[in-house]
Amino acid sequence: MTVNYLAFAIPAFFVFVFIEYKVAQQRKRKEVFKYESSVANFSVGIAERLLNLFIAASFYQVYEWVYQHYALFQIPNKWYVWLLLLLATDFVWYWYHRLGHEINFLWAAHIVHHQSEEFNFTAAARITTIQAIFRNVFWCALPLTGFQPSMIITILLAHGAYSFFTHTQLIGKISWLEKVLITPSLHGVHHASDEKYLDKNYGDVFVFWDKLFGTFQQEEEPPQYGLTHPIKSYSFLWQHFHYYLEIAAAYRLAHGFKAKWNALFGSPALMDQNIRPVLEARYFQDKQKKRSTFKFKKYLNMQLVAVVATLTLATMFFPYLSALDKWAILVFVLITLINIGALLEQRRWICYLEAFRLIGLVAYIFYVLQIFTWVVLPIILLVVLERTYSLRKLYNKYILSYNG
Repeated sequence: MTVNYLAFAIPAFFVFVFIEYKVAQQRKRKEVFKYESSVANFSVGIAERLLNLFIAASFYQVYEWVYQHYALFQIPNKWYVWLLLLLATDFVWYWYHRLGHEINFLWAAHIVHHQSEEFNFTAAARITTIQAIFRNVFWCALPLTGFQPSMIITILLAHGAYSFFTHTQLIGKISWLEKVLITPSLHGVHHASDEKYLDKNYGDVFVFWDKLFGTFQQEEEPPQYGLTHPIKSYSFLWQHFHYYLEIAAAYRLAHGFKAKWNALFGSPALMDQNIRPVLEARYFQDKQKKRSTFKFKKYLNMQLVAVVATLTLATMFFPYLSALDKWAILVFVLITLINIGALLEQRRWICYLEAFRLIGLVAYIFYVLQIFTWVVLPIILLVVLERTYSLRKLYNKYILSYNG
């Protein structure tokens, strides 16, 4: 049995996060990490990695198809071509990234990456599957040019690995390196909400695209990270879909073809800022974020460890899993991530989601053990326990409570 060694990138990611966290502690930089924000960042990244297991192979197939049928040139696999491909990849990234900030429906996918108000390695995980799909559509320009798909995949892995290390505040300005490469300082500017820093430094590896196209900005004052209009929620679902709801609302309110076109393809800077507060109130996402020590931290951490372990094992052995196993893992992890977000939000309905997840897990186990007809027994037991001991009240008492 051959395992997918890319699975080891998942624990490696957490090792680097842990090292960054310990360095931040040593330097007394408590503001670098915030528990709730870090958990929310992890949740977005876990979902993207899991969903990509279902579609990642198709990316290579699309590159291969474009290369075989439409390649403009036949570029050989020579040593100098790798440097050429790296430059081409970063050039395509620059324009994908820039358009992702300038076109509403692309920003809806990319905005999730900018929601974190802390800038650290965990923020690098904030990539959605929708964003990954858009990004790979742009990267089809590479096989279209004539670069070989196997080379493209290798360069994309290196390209992504480099960008991970630019998401930290703990590495200061490196003036000499900033003449060529995007550094953590320069990328921190890109993640800033300060007016002078907005829409700057789109490059991922090389800095000269920004200098060439007039979007370069050095770090001067310390940046304020996050969105210009921060969201007030750690909800997994709200973080992913709030901007799509805003676009839909803007489209409904628009009068005339031009206004409706702008709602979909216009600049996010022109979005009506009165829409989001209305939607936040409608969907109960208008709470003020609190920083407290939760009683349920250990409980939440256990769930986080469970989904990370599940993701790692699923990545390692994905080709050997049955369709049922794959979908069961997907549903279990996504429900758990929604559950984690609801815990951070202290939502009262979470106990019902917990019951649904438990029933689903038991049903899957019973099906695998070929005793599915007995699944009614644990359901009856759960109902009896609820009636006898009021599990919902106990759950709310011991889970939905603050220490601080």
